[in-house]
Amino acid sequence: MASLLIAIVTLLAIIAIGGLLAMEIRYRRLPGNDLELTSGQWDLALTQPNHYLLVGQMEFRNRTRGFEIMVPEVEAQVQLLSEASLDKIELNTRIIPIHPDAPARADNYWFAYIVKRKPTQIKVSIEIQGENLEPLQSAWVQIHYITYGPDGRIPKTRHVIIPLQYPDPQTPTTPRKTPESEVYPIRTHLLTHLDDPVEIVKRYVLPHAQPGDAITIGETPLALIQGRFRHPSDIQPGWVAKRVCQFFLPTSSLATACGMQSLVDIVGPARVLFAFIVGAVAKVLGQPGMFYQLAGEQARLIDDVTGTLPPYDQFIVFGPENSQQVVERIQQETGLGAAIVDVNDLKAVKILAKTSDLSTHFLEQALRSNPAGNADERTPLVLIRPLSPSDRC
Repeated sequence: MASLLIAIVTLLAIIAIGGLLAMEIRYRRLPGNDLELTSGQWDLALTQPNHYLLVGQMEFRNRTRGFEIMVPEVEAQVQLLSEASLDKIELNTRIIPIHPDAPARADNYWFAYIVKRKPTQIKVSIEIQGENLEPLQSAWVQIHYITYGPDGRIPKTRHVIIPLQYPDPQTPTTPRKTPESEVYPIRTHLLTHLDDPVEIVKRYVLPHAQPGDAITIGETPLALIQGRFRHPSDIQPGWVAKRVCQFFLPTSSLATACGMQSLVDIVGPARVLFAFIVGAVAKVLGQPGMFYQLAGEQARLIDDVTGTLPPYDQFIVFGPENSQQVVERIQQETGLGAAIVDVNDLKAVKILAKTSDLSTHFLEQALRSNPAGNADERTPLVLIRPLSPSDRC
């Protein structure tokens, strides 16, 4: 009887939400000012005790078919994160256009530029000076730019996080004992889009690894490497997100309009509303959790603001992509068994992907105490050493 009732409600829900979503979907399909500024390639070109020079090259790409998009304004804002005061630190930032058909002005004035089918580039130069720059951890670079086109005059921002502090990979780490393994949290620099998960493992894990060891990577650090995060200011909550979010517990990452809109942008408003209606009925009938099953894996993996370490605590972070391919590539290039995991302080361990030589029980037993932590430990990698070869299978 319960299954029949759910089926009836599902059919009615499909009919009802069609009209409610039609106008919103139509609006979101309009061209808009779809001008993308890439995260770019960055290099710490100068590293002296009292003088850093950070240089990035980024690209504007016009993805609005049939329209030209103008860029009348571009400016940079930099927030430094440090283990000490920034009172005696000085910043000097410049944005230099590298257009294919127009040279930069000598006075550093940004002249309005039309981005047509071919992309154009900018060079961002950030000079940092002070008595002692060693405590600096990272730079949060915000490139604010105006797009001018078919959707009007729209401000946009590209956020880029750049690490400035790198721990010594050779530094020994103290293991934690479990019944079947020794567990080593591995400290790294702040992971960003400039990193590659395999290279991170090679740099920080291989100096400590032995044959038979396994490595785990947190799902959030991997998502950050993949650039899967958005600032709430870049998200426009729609009708569905504003209403559905109100029915979630305050501790849920889907309890805010921007958090829920992030899920809507991934799976679509129709699927979210369908999952919510059917999930609500199923919960009343004693079958909780149906919403997450119907809305897809990202519904469980999205972390809202405050969900991770600074400066990513200002962003909404999605779950990673292609997790299985990542662990298989790690094993192929390093010889270590690997897994992508989601672990919290409530002793919940979720395995998103793992190589075939690792058992779920072995990983859960090793990670149940959450050795990587959920604060600012900066230990996104965990090296697991089985006490006997048979323990990991």
